[in-house]
Amino acid sequence: MIKLRLKRFGKKREASFRLVATNSTSRRDGRPLEELGFYNPRTKETRLDAEAIRVRLGQGAQPTDTVRSLLEKGGLIEKTTRPAETVGKLQQAAAREAAAAAAVKEAAAAAEAAKEAAAKQAAEAAAAAEAATAADAEPAAAEA
Repeated sequence: MIKLRLKRFGKKREASFRLVATNSTSRRDGRPLEELGFYNPRTKETRLDAEAIRVRLGQGAQPTDTVRSLLEKGGLIEKTTRPAETVGKLQQAAAREAAAAAAVKEAAAAAEAAKEAAAKQAAEAAAAAEAATAADAEPAAAEA
């Protein structure tokens, strides 16, 4: 199978890439079947041989994800949503909804606990006030 991939070249830490057509089993920097363009990620410079790329795509060459995005930006292929992306986005949306529901449930539980704590504290305060009133009443009864 023929792949359209990036071949690294340039200095250390200053990489540039050539867009090449190569056999899928060959090494990243091995000898390509054909060089189809150039990409510099530091300056975002891109040069593509549009006709040669169309020929290779017509022959069934499969671009890697990075090359696909470069070709989409260059207008050589239509921007498509792959099924894996759709499934991943659906799973992420479901996870966000579940997290939001859990947060709502947790907030409701915290509010309920706060209500219970306030009610308990009010009951304790009422009992303390009643005990204080009863204590005040006992000495008065003893004096009379």
